[in-house]
Amino acid sequence: MTLLIIALAPVVTILIYIYFRDKYEKEPIGLLIKGFVAGAIIIIPCVFIETLIAALFPFNTPYLSALWNGFMVAGFTEELLKFAAVLLLFWNNRNFNEKFDGIVYAVFVSLGFAALENVMYVFSNGASVGIMRAFTAVPAHALFGIIMGSYIGLARFHPENKHGLRWQGFFYAWFFHGVYDFLLMTGNGLFVLIEIPFMFFLIRRAFRKMKKLSDESFFKGTPIL
Repeated sequence: MTLLIIALAPVVTILIYIYFRDKYEKEPIGLLIKGFVAGAIIIIPCVFIETLIAALFPFNTPYLSALWNGFMVAGFTEELLKFAAVLLLFWNNRNFNEKFDGIVYAVFVSLGFAALENVMYVFSNGASVGIMRAFTAVPAHALFGIIMGSYIGLARFHPENKHGLRWQGFFYAWFFHGVYDFLLMTGNGLFVLIEIPFMFFLIRRAFRKMKKLSDESFFKGTPIL
């Protein structure tokens, strides 16, 4: 039970924050649970796809291996499946009625994925890994979701450029995920230290996007009944 709490506590904390950060018109809880569960389910095809892609180019040099595994095996596969899940579940849903909703949906899908992934890591490697991931991998998944979701939210209400904006969301989530994984996978102490300012950069970028889309809410100023 303790390991399960360690694995899920950071996920729940961030989900609660995002839910209440959506200040003006909250999404139905049932819909958010659906997104969270979908995020967890996509781990199943993700494992098979990642295994296949990793086997295609088994690089022996650490930096090429980190580059391939970080950007293509993990970053590309995981963010593409999250991106597909968000669009399939929410794009045409009538509750997707303001830009900030894109962030909410993408984060719930991303943290569904992160929750199951974290449970597997913590039960395999122990509490210390869970505590470390609470400040690294779990918030990173949320940050990638915020960035992706902000572009999906813009795309929903800018139909003239919806394809470009949606794919920008995928690209930035993929790119930042790839950088995050690459820095860790090199095993180079300096690169691992660079992860710290990189995370602060992502946090700043994500919070700016949340503020912008929240300020642009169609429901801002509407009394909450």
